[in-house]
This record gives sequence, C-alpha cells and structure tokens, in this order.
Amino acid sequence: MGNLLEINNVVKKYGDFTALNNVSLQIPKGSVFGLLGPNGAGKTSLIRIINQITLPDSGSIVLDGEALQPKHIEDIGYLPEERGLYKSMKVGEQALYLAQLKGLSKAEAKKRLKYWFEKFDISAWWGKKIEELSKGMAQKVQFIVTVMHQPKLLIFDEPFSGFDPINAQLIANEILQLRDEGATIIFSTHRMESVEELCDDIALIDKSNKILDGRLIDIKREFRTNTFQVGLDTDNAKEVEATLREKFDVSPADFKLLSDELCLNVKLTEGNSANDLLGYLSGKGQVQHFVELIPNANDIFIQAIGKNS
Repeated sequence: MGNLLEINNVVKKYGDFTALNNVSLQIPKGSVFGLLGPNGAGKTSLIRIINQITLPDSGSIVLDGEALQPKHIEDIGYLPEERGLYKSMKVGEQALYLAQLKGLSKAEAKKRLKYWFEKFDISAWWGKKIEELSKGMAQKVQFIVTVMHQPKLLIFDEPFSGFDPINAQLIANEILQLRDEGATIIFSTHRMESVEELCDDIALIDKSNKILDGRLIDIKREFRTNTFQVGLDTDNAKEVEATLREKFDVSPADFKLLSDELCLNVKLTEGNSANDLLGYLSGKGQVQHFVELIPNANDIFIQAIGKNS
C-alpha cells in the first residue's frame, strides 16, 4: 500500500538544544504507528512539525506523495495531550465551529456530529458548556472533533488520558475501526499495554535520535531471548532442576500456577531447541505450563532506552 507519511532527515534545534537529530520515519498507509520515547525525547517536536505548528531546520516531510503544505491541514486530525477546547462555549456550538475550520460545511458538520454524538450516546451534552463536563466527557468531545472530518492522517497524543477503563477501551476500538476504514494513525503514548493492543509499527526516539523502528512483530523477534516459562508436576523437583541447570540457563520464575509445581524460567543454550527442553520435561513429570517469554513493548522500551543510555 505504500507510505502515507515520509519524514526525511528532519533536524530541529532550539538555540543550542537539538530536539530532533536527523530523524527519518516511514508511516505505512492504513496502519497504527506508535511514536514512543521518554519525556523530552523529541516526540512533541516532531508532532508539531507534522502539524505545521513549527518548521524543521532541515529535512523534508511528504504526505501522500506531496511535500507537506498548508493545504494539508485539512488532511490531518490532531488530538494533543494538552486539550484545547474552549471551556465557556457550548459543546455543539464549539464542535460545529471546529468542523468548519477543517473545511466542512455547516450542514455536513451537523450530519457528522449527529452520527458521532449518537454513537457515543452523548446527544444530551449538545447544549452543555465544556466546563460542565468531567475530564472524560470532554475527552470524548475532543476525540469527535479530531476525527469527524475524516482526515487521511490522525495523530493521537496520549488519547486515553482521563478515561476510565471502559471508555479507554471504547476509544481503542474506535481507533482500530478508523484504521480498518483506511485512516493512518500516529499514536503517541507511555501506556505500553495500549501499544501492544493497537500498534502495527513503532518507532522509538531517545535524546533526539531515532534508536529503532519497524513492524512491532519484527522488533519482538529481534529482542526475543529464547526463554521459556516452565511448570512441571514432578516428584523429583530438586533433581530435575539440577539437571536443567547443567543443560540450560535457569532462573527463578515469577509466574504462579494453581498448585506447587516446579516453576522456572529456562533459557535455551546453543545446540538445544525448545523440543529438546520439552522432551526432557515430559520424561520427568507432567508438563503443566510451557510458554515462550515473548518480549512485550514495555520490555523493548526499557531495554532499548537502557542500551542507548
């Protein structure tokens, strides 16, 4: 399908401070792309450049085959971490105003807002002022005004802030549906469980530099350690553990089973396979648990940042 957004060798400096150092990214069409990194890494600077709030000092950005231009503002929906609704305005009045800024006619804006307000069951909020809403309620309104003009590119910066688990899942489902309908989404968050649930591709920025990027599943393969959680029901636990330590790298396990089976983390050594390990265990008792420890987004984040430091 190609890339919707290409960021080529972007540099951004503020005085003597370099916020982005020659950063290049490719955002595939119809994907959820996780833009990750610790506080101060440069993520917000990059998002501001994509939204043309600021300009890069050098480098280029291409949106859907064209150099990024002011006209592309209508092709982008941006939900900032610091929300920007006018508290004294009424919900419906403000939503109509923001929709028209994105190029919708008043009639079309009303039609789309009616759909979203009914979908989120918030039609009764139309005449309320933003200041009368809870943070989570205001978040729903902000989400709607971000997506209702059906932009090619959506940028969500910490979209679940202020939501309870039920509404966070509601928004997560909407993000996946928008992707399935053709939208391309940049998703910036510190919630690694959301990265696992939503992201097809990720990039990790640290200290102004991109330190890794690619498909999440491919990055997980790169970070795998061939370690297995093992749970064995056996009458000879000490003997089995001693033998395992001779053949494999063994460490204590932090998972729980329903009874007092032998629980270990076992890392394969050179010349041994998962089948070798499973075959040995099967001959020594009843295997209750045998799962490869696949690195999650949180593990990858911590390891990559630690290595870069």
